[in-house]
Amino acid sequence: MTDFAARLRTCVDRYRVDVAVNDDDLIHLLAAMAASHRLEDRRTYPGHVTTSAIVVTPDLSAVLLIHHRALDRWLQPGGHWEPAATFWASALREAEEETGIEGAVLHPWHGGRDIPIDIDTHAIPLRVERAEPSHWHHDLRFAFVADAALPLRPAQDEVVRAAWKPFATLAGICPRVHDRLLAARP
Repeated sequence: MTDFAARLRTCVDRYRVDVAVNDDDLIHLLAAMAASHRLEDRRTYPGHVTTSAIVVTPDLSAVLLIHHRALDRWLQPGGHWEPAATFWASALREAEEETGIEGAVLHPWHGGRDIPIDIDTHAIPLRVERAEPSHWHHDLRFAFVADAALPLRPAQDEVVRAAWKPFATLAGICPRVHDRLLAARP
């Protein structure tokens, strides 16, 4: 088992015990892990790991979203996993690269642990221009806190723009994250 596979196994096992309500949403990821797919490689089909960052204000009044260029939708910042000391560090790097945000910190919900607040497997459509078949993204989602007054500098090659949206917007994008953050509010 590779270092990545072992780290992913630990991460997913902890998520299953500490966070997941059931394994239904994990069926494709668990099957790929059992088959020893190279989930760290974006060229692995039918799916691979991505990480994303749900960046919120301390009072949960706003969430930082990007308008994704290829998918033409407002989403949380994220992308294909790239080597990092933790999965959450990979997610944070994506947020910094796509939005230009600085100073975001891991949300207290995580308790400093490398356990996602959500794992979501979703279908990615065929992209002929990239010679990518339709496939799965096994998205490890982490929450971060940042000041909405900080400047944003979106990566124009990947996103149309980045903006703070009302926190309630998250319910339509990542409903489990929305609900878990609300439940964790002091």
